[in-house]
Amino acid sequence: MFSVIEKVPIISEAVAIVFRTLAPDNVQLFPVSVEGESERYFVVNATKVADCIDEANCREVQHYSEEDLFPEYAGEYRWIYGLRIDPSKADGAHVLRPKKFKTAFVVSEEVRDALERVGNLGVSFERVTAPDRGPAEQCA
Repeated sequence: MFSVIEKVPIISEAVAIVFRTLAPDNVQLFPVSVEGESERYFVVNATKVADCIDEANCREVQHYSEEDLFPEYAGEYRWIYGLRIDPSKADGAHVLRPKKFKTAFVVSEEVRDALERVGNLGVSFERVTAPDRGPAEQCA
């Protein structure tokens, strides 16, 4: 799988078609207007959240503590460098956000390939599963 790190991705209609076609049960698409643009755009929301982070194989993991500025986030991830997920815990989703680290927007290899065919996305993809454990990447 691959991941896009964005809080609120705004996508073109061509990209929305990819999500609508390949991951209809994993996303919500909300039409939005972009000032000065005649093309249709959408906010995409990943509805699938999975407890799939493979913390032992991440490069570095930072957690919020109760002493942090936001104690309500205690135990959640502040940031993860070299994110790795366990694809067996993704429940077959083509699009998801990892539980406790919802800034990562993870897509399957099939979705990534279709997005790359659309082109000019303004994002890059980073693998989030070990190459020998199956296809998965993170788009940043």
